[in-house]
Amino acid sequence: MRELLPELSDWLTAGTPFALATVVAVRGSAPRAPGATMAVTASGAVAGSVSGGCVESDVYEVATETLTTGRTELRTYGISDDEAFGAGLTCGGTIDVLVRPCVAPADREGLRVLVGTVAAGKPVALATVVSGAARRGAGLLVRDGRADGSLGDEGLDAAVTDDARGLLAQGATGSIRYGAHGERRMQDVTVFVQTYAPAPRMLVFGAIDHAAATARIGSFLGYRVTVCDARPAFATRERFPTADEVVCAWPHTYLASTPVDARTVVCVLTHDPKFDVPLLAAALRSPAAYIGVMGSRRTHADRLARLREAGVDEAGLARLASPVGLDLGARTPEETAVSIAAEIIQHRWGGTGRPLAELSGAIHHAPL
Repeated sequence: MRELLPELSDWLTAGTPFALATVVAVRGSAPRAPGATMAVTASGAVAGSVSGGCVESDVYEVATETLTTGRTELRTYGISDDEAFGAGLTCGGTIDVLVRPCVAPADREGLRVLVGTVAAGKPVALATVVSGAARRGAGLLVRDGRADGSLGDEGLDAAVTDDARGLLAQGATGSIRYGAHGERRMQDVTVFVQTYAPAPRMLVFGAIDHAAATARIGSFLGYRVTVCDARPAFATRERFPTADEVVCAWPHTYLASTPVDARTVVCVLTHDPKFDVPLLAAALRSPAAYIGVMGSRRTHADRLARLREAGVDEAGLARLASPVGLDLGARTPEETAVSIAAEIIQHRWGGTGRPLAELSGAIHHAPL
């Protein structure tokens, strides 16, 4: 739903009634993951998508209906369902879509807080009852050590708040089942928890033309992008307008002073051992998810020797994606940036990097 926040903010400000349709479960192959959302206003305006086009028409009709009835609906679409197949879900999977009207003042205030919290870059989770022994559509907003709203039971609120904080720490979204009063390992109530962690970071070192292209595609992929270079003439806002921040500092010094977590990706494009070696030695001590380094195979071999001399062990060296990127035959900075982005995506989801036409089985991978 993150991509809908500008539209939702405008509609909330204008007092526009709308309904939200959210994918709350996926079984088998499906175009969109849990959390994918489509919004429909009373006047018929649409934003977002729940299936990339497969079942949008049917979901649109359900959303329009909920704005009239005020009832939250749960609909299932799948290849085995003749009605759903008629709606167009031909990918072979099954999705559950929760459609709820956002008309009541409490619902709209909760969404207003959610939109503002996400816009401020702060972590927040929205828990919604999907089915079972609680009011479908009831919501609980978990943020900053507090929870607003209620799912209808004090024990259920406490259990969901605790689990929502755990999912936030993981950056994960999903459904959890409870007893009617929040008991664990029971099946009475299904609650969908959608988390909005701050955007993961992409740290790009080396203010070259390839860095500008990498920064652009990093922003496109949803990363908060920082470009860092020790040369004042190169590390300028004018050269990197799409980056969230441009830092003029020695790379290893900056890396030691900035937060790096298990979602952070590091792209080292400096081509200079006096920058590369201390930077990579520091990066390999961090929990960064991906560390990619540009350079020829000869440069890579020289770099490995220098890092060994600096005390980096073989396990650390094995973490390096070097030379950086997948073999796409890239030539230009923009093509190289696509190659780097493709490897980051492959690393995140565990893909093979081979053409899908040459493979069989599931197209979508679970995160590693």
